[in-house]
Amino acid sequence: MNKLKERWGVESNWQIAIIFVVFAVTGSTASYIGKPILSFLNITSEGLGSFGYWTIRILLLFVVYQFLLVFFGWLFGQHKFFWNFEKKMLKRLGIIKTKN
Repeated sequence: MNKLKERWGVESNWQIAIIFVVFAVTGSTASYIGKPILSFLNITSEGLGSFGYWTIRILLLFVVYQFLLVFFGWLFGQHKFFWNFEKKMLKRLGIIKTKN
């Protein structure tokens, strides 16, 4: 646990527990609301084929997950950690540029 606290810059085991809960809740929620969003947009596997449907669903889940992660982080009082986590991940993916 100490390595995780040091790596993430958190001070207590309680914060780590909250962070794990936020990751779990965010993943479950993103997965749960993905299908209704696709239904609302009238995107089905019959219309696009299995590959197209799952490609769009995974991309949608990725985007929804990013927003929910920051939202649930804020809700659980860990906004700073998750905001920094998001920025770091988006930099690694090349979505936002780093200043050198």
